Order: sequence, then C-alpha cells, then structure tokens
Amino acid sequence: MLPYIQIGPATVQLPGLVVLVGLWLALELTARFAERVRVSGDLAVNAVLWGLGVGVVAARLGYALRYLDAFLQAPGSLFSLNPQTLDPTLGAIGGLLAAWEYARRKKLPLRALLDALSPGVLLFAFFLAIAQLLGGSAYGMPTKLPWGIELWGARRHPTQIYAAVLTLAALGWILRAGRAARGDGTLFLQTVGLLAAIRLFVEGFRGDSVVIAGGVRVAQLVALVVLLVVWWLYPRWSGGNGGSR
Repeated sequence: MLPYIQIGPATVQLPGLVVLVGLWLALELTARFAERVRVSGDLAVNAVLWGLGVGVVAARLGYALRYLDAFLQAPGSLFSLNPQTLDPTLGAIGGLLAAWEYARRKKLPLRALLDALSPGVLLFAFFLAIAQLLGGSAYGMPTKLPWGIELWGARRHPTQIYAAVLTLAALGWILRAGRAARGDGTLFLQTVGLLAAIRLFVEGFRGDSVVIAGGVRVAQLVALVVLLVVWWLYPRWSGGNGGSR
C-alpha cells in the first residue's frame, strides 16, 4: 500500500494519479481502436468525456442530496476532489445517459461505439485495480498462502493483483478478437462477460464484500446476472447487422 508520495513540498495522492493516467491511456487506446470498427476516434472519445463529465456531476449531486445538511453548512465541499463523496449509482446512470445522448445526436452506431470502447474499458479496469492496491481498498481475506500481502494488520489475498493480472489477460484476448470485429456489439459483450467472470472469481477472495442472508456475496450475484444477460444477448447481436443499430 502506497497511498501518497512526496514530491518536494507537495504530497501527491498516488491512487488518484494512477486512475488519471489509466483514463488518459484508455482514451488513447479507444481513439486508435475505434477506426477498426469504422467509428470516428474523436467522436468515441468525446462520448466518453461527456459521459464522465455528466457522471461526476450527477454523482456529486446525488451524494449531496443524501447528506444535504452537511453540504448546506459547507457548500464549497461540492467542489471537493474527494472521490469518497460521490454516489456511484447516480453517477453511472447520468454518465451513460449523457454518452448515449451524445452518440444519438452524432448519429454514431451504438453497437459499433460499444465495441470501440471495449479495449479502453479493460485498460482502465487494470489501472483501477493497481490504484486499489496502492490505496489498500478492495482488499482480500486473511490467508496463509506464501503470496499473501500484509495489509490492515493481517496477511491477505492480493485480490487487487488477481484482478489486475486477469484484466490484463482479458485485454490481450479482446485486442486479438478485435482484429475481426464487425461493430455488431459482440466485442463489447465479450468484454462485459470477461469483467463479470473476473469479478465473480476475485470476489470469492475479498475481505470487504457485502453479504446478504445465507452468506451470498452481492457482487457475485450481480456478476452472475450480468453473465446471463450476456449469454442471452450474444446470439441475438451476432446474428444481426449491429453496426447500424
């Protein structure tokens, strides 16, 4: 765990820096890959940026509404850089709607756009796992295995490393499959399926999972639902002309 580094008089939050670097590289990869599925790289990147911008605003406003009294006492905290004061659900909904609206206005084929974003999504997920390792979040259960890492007073499964390695392997698979991408959305479905499978596996070693009655891990349940949706959609998307839908 290395949450901060000192550069002269400045203290830099390393996980946040890694996330920003990951985002930049993911956008670069998206711009380059988009041409393979006959989508403008600039428009694909702009769709992501619109989604991110609106998503962050929606996430902050959603969090502020939940803790309205605290934000009324300190309105300046609305502009805080603290990622902990964001509502991820509202952020995701707002961001997806903004990106979809941008794509619709620019007449971008939705499935081809999703395929264009696929490698960038995986590259960003890799950097996110590294950021979690540096910040000590998404930590694993205690273990006696020799590759465990010392974290929060115990030797634990390096779940962040598991996620990073598996995500990097998934990125290699998608880049290879992308050579024959048709822009029908199936590359994106593969990406979502791989991410869900990775989460399903890694979650079994997590020490911070949300568990419901019977010991069921919520994230694994969601991952299973996502895999079922991908399984249902794949033959339907692969059988049609996705680039025009």
